[in-house]
Amino acid sequence: MRLRIITSNPGKAVEFRHALGGLGFEIEHGDEDCDEIQADTLREVVLSCLAQLRSRGLGDYALDDSGLFIDALKGFPGVYSSYALSTIGVDGILRLLDGIEDRSARFECCIGCSFRGEEFTVQGRCEGTIALRPSGTGGFGFDPIFVPNGYDETFAEMSIDVKNGISHRGRAIQALSAALKEKV
Repeated sequence: MRLRIITSNPGKAVEFRHALGGLGFEIEHGDEDCDEIQADTLREVVLSCLAQLRSRGLGDYALDDSGLFIDALKGFPGVYSSYALSTIGVDGILRLLDGIEDRSARFECCIGCSFRGEEFTVQGRCEGTIALRPSGTGGFGFDPIFVPNGYDETFAEMSIDVKNGISHRGRAIQALSAALKEKV
């Protein structure tokens, strides 16, 4: 069975392959254009992309949208995380938090899947804090500044196995795995 992961980020495809490979799926990376709408929730963005891709004959596929929600910034960057990363970057987020004591945040992920003609979504979440400075070379995006609760290192410092076990995307992929097991 093949499952195409629709993303322009090869790092995401690696995380999916690592987590779902044991289910017997051959994971392929696909980079399909999808106009990302401006919406209030990650799920709305994912549902819009599923609708846009529906008629393209892609077979079975999954896509995700993730965001970093920082409490002191009223949830910013949230659904605009990709834009914030490309414009102000990790350093810009740290500057926005300069002098702010409450650094609590969470990563959220929503995965949309089209499997055997049925569409569904699953979600995952990871609570944590924003570090004072970037640390680590692994991962991508905001990984160098996010420290999950219960850990003393950023996502970027963790092995992929540890990160996938606790991250927002890892948890969403676990939910996807459970949903796919029921459908196979």
